[in-house]
Amino acid sequence: MDLLLSRPARSFGDDDPIFDFLVTARGQGVSVEVSVRTLGGDGLDAFLSSLAEDFRGWTGARTWRSLEGDLSLSAEHGPGGYVRLTWGIHDRPPSEEWHFETATVHAPGEEMRNLAAEIRTFVLSAFQ
Repeated sequence: MDLLLSRPARSFGDDDPIFDFLVTARGQGVSVEVSVRTLGGDGLDAFLSSLAEDFRGWTGARTWRSLEGDLSLSAEHGPGGYVRLTWGIHDRPPSEEWHFETATVHAPGEEMRNLAAEIRTFVLSAFQ
């Protein structure tokens, strides 16, 4: 399964903090695409950075949601120290007719720091 974040844009002009981007999940027999709306990125990069800083692990799931709930992320620290990120792509309210999830697995520490840095660069690209 491939997960791609693309087309970062500030939909309402250069002074507006609303940041939209496209999330696409593709795999064998499935392709899901949704436009995600955030307020300045909704702290997605900070959420991922906090996971990287807690490389020794945590108990339970940590979660993040975009402004309108169209993208969610759940993080669990699993056996062997790996971080399992479950990415949820959701139909927008009020219909909420469908929901799609895919998971990615990452090594703690440096790999998570790199992912957080990539997301930060992606978010900042719309504000430059």
